[in-house]
Amino acid sequence: MSAGELLEIDPPELKFPFELRKQISCSLQLSNKTDDHIAFKVKTTNPKKYCVRPNNGIVLPRSICDVVVTMQAQREAPADIQCKDKFLVQSAVIDPGTLAKDITAEMFSRESGNKVDEVKLRVVYVSPPQPPSPVHEGSEEGSSPRASVSENSNVDTSEPIVQARAHVTNQEEKYPEVKTVLSKWNEEKSTSIQQSLTEEKNTAIQQGNKLREEIELLKVELNKKKNTGSFSFMFVLILALLGVLVGYLVKA
Repeated sequence: MSAGELLEIDPPELKFPFELRKQISCSLQLSNKTDDHIAFKVKTTNPKKYCVRPNNGIVLPRSICDVVVTMQAQREAPADIQCKDKFLVQSAVIDPGTLAKDITAEMFSRESGNKVDEVKLRVVYVSPPQPPSPVHEGSEEGSSPRASVSENSNVDTSEPIVQARAHVTNQEEKYPEVKTVLSKWNEEKSTSIQQSLTEEKNTAIQQGNKLREEIELLKVELNKKKNTGSFSFMFVLILALLGVLVGYLVKA
């Protein structure tokens, strides 16, 4: 904290976590510890690079005013990450009836007769905060699980399967009723599958017999139609011959 005669400024220097092509903001807190009305004005040696809101104003007695300084996005990093920019906070005691719009540069001049004060602030670039690194669970003595796996890469992966089978066998021997239930369940499942296959086979046989019966009926109907057509043709032929014979006898 910079303790001026009129205003206390916190922090004593402007720290920006520098990142290329990114706007960065920093806050200043101006504290008026007196019983006077204090006007202030914030200046910088590089006004095109920074935006100050508010850049002037009035701090009431025993009160605080917050100022936000925003650095515009930078395309290039300075050499050695050093910054030569400076800020100047001017303050002056004013009459209680003075408004912010009435603040002028002459108020902060010692020739004006006002009680004035100035505090210089420098700009410091700091490294941006780094994201926390992920914590590997289950590691021991600082070694990661990946490292322990690589050290034991030659372990036989079939061992857990053998152990699992042995465990099941031990459980069956320890609890014979479990083995009985499993055997009964397997038998019921096998019987159910056999019954289902038998029913499907019987259904297929019945459908085949039905198709054969329908085919036989069709054959009988076709034969009837064929015989009926032959009889009609013979009957017509006999009538025609009789007609010719009768005509011949009549003429004779």
